Amino acid sequence: MSKITLITGASRGLGFATAKALGGPDHHIIAVARTVGGLEELDDAVKSAGGSATLVPLDITDETGLQNLGKSIFERWGHLDNFVHCAAHAAPLAPVGHIAPKDFDRVWAVNARATQRLVTMFDPLLKSAPNGHAVHCHDPHPEAKFAGAYRTSKLAALNIIESWQAESTQTGPKISIFTPQPMPTALRARFFPGEDRSTLTATDTQALRLLSLLNS
Repeated sequence: MSKITLITGASRGLGFATAKALGGPDHHIIAVARTVGGLEELDDAVKSAGGSATLVPLDITDETGLQNLGKSIFERWGHLDNFVHCAAHAAPLAPVGHIAPKDFDRVWAVNARATQRLVTMFDPLLKSAPNGHAVHCHDPHPEAKFAGAYRTSKLAALNIIESWQAESTQTGPKISIFTPQPMPTALRARFFPGEDRSTLTATDTQALRLLSLLNS
């Protein structure tokens, strides 16, 4: 029986690479992202590997959408074997005193608040699996200057996951934190325009590292 694996941020970057690497007969991928074209490309890759996917075009800040997704997973499968959280949002670079309120609110909504809401929706489904496992991708930005909104929102998300991890020690599910090496993603390009991307680690390579953690 295929494991049910949900991946956020699955239309590009590490989320896409991880979903593609898992795409085979052993996993049914629930791919969550806003970009429909990227999800359709992923679906083709998963099918070519003999796997199957459910595409969910969804903004993870959509509370009703998350509730409906959790309900649909429960009604169809009754559990969730794996949850890999790769989705993230990068606010425009700006000095702390000049961060636009709408940019600050958006980055916190995606990176911090949505992380807590995802835990709320999927913790019961993971506990219903024999060995439920969640992997949170933490991306600490190496430069503090001009990235205050992103850094603080990602640190808040990390603290949420660490609390969930501590609270789940006895009851499950298993919670892991994955810190990828710098990758040539669109998100990183927001912080490092003009960077020599040939020096960075391919997303496919980091996806294999993530899968080793997921399977541990």
